[in-house]
Amino acid sequence: VLSHLKTITDPLLDPMQFAYRANRSTDDAVNMALHYILQHLESPNTYARILFVDFSSAFNTIIPDTLLSKLNQLAVPEHTCKWIISFLTDRKQQVKLGRITSDTCTISTGGPQG
Repeated sequence: VLSHLKTITDPLLDPMQFAYRANRSTDDAVNMALHYILQHLESPNTYARILFVDFSSAFNTIIPDTLLSKLNQLAVPEHTCKWIISFLTDRKQQVKLGRITSDTCTISTGGPQG
């Protein structure tokens, strides 16, 4: 599924997006930003401002309807969208600690990891 999605979405993603992309790191993002800032500051009477944002817990906060909207904007095929949303919604979860297991609950946000 991942390779299928990458062929569809990679060409559409902003080249300045570094998070959750192969062969791109935080260091790459900082180096790119510094390059553009220093290049800009070579012009007289200029200044630069920069904002770094860390969207932590991205996989824990996936909202399926929002993801579906984004996938549709990226022209991901409908059957692929349905599969992904089915995978992310109405998942059963329970916790086991020693011999005690919690009741099952249904979750429809976030994504399974690990």
